[in-house]
Amino acid sequence: MDDLDRKIINVLQEGFPLTAEPYADVATQLGIEEKELLNRLSCLLENKILTRFGPMYNAQNLGGAFSLVAMQVPEKDFEKVAEVVNSYAEVAHNYQRDHDFNMWYVLATETSQQIDEVNRDIEQRTGLKIFNMPKLDEYYIGLQLAV
Repeated sequence: MDDLDRKIINVLQEGFPLTAEPYADVATQLGIEEKELLNRLSCLLENKILTRFGPMYNAQNLGGAFSLVAMQVPEKDFEKVAEVVNSYAEVAHNYQRDHDFNMWYVLATETSQQIDEVNRDIEQRTGLKIFNMPKLDEYYIGLQLAV
């Protein structure tokens, strides 16, 4: 990753234009050609520097549901369990923590019933207990991670 890749990531965290040619508009802002921007985004995704690039929807505003889930995963099984968890399209993101509850993931589903269904399925497939923590309140903090 070079300085231009960092600049691309930082600029895109500020927002994505809702215009007829959004990639061209971002490229102009960066002082590069649209094709270079698209190529670099593809490389960042292929090389797993970015795990995803796309819109973030508020599932609850669209009638869906969100939940934060924790698991206690034996270290030797972490990668195997992560593969199972990450195989669900409903898993928005999944991360490891240095804690007894060392795997945390967020589910975003069309209904609250699907939260329970996905968690039950993950529990059955992994043999591990799921600790579901549905969101009670939401606070927007405008988080950006400078690269």
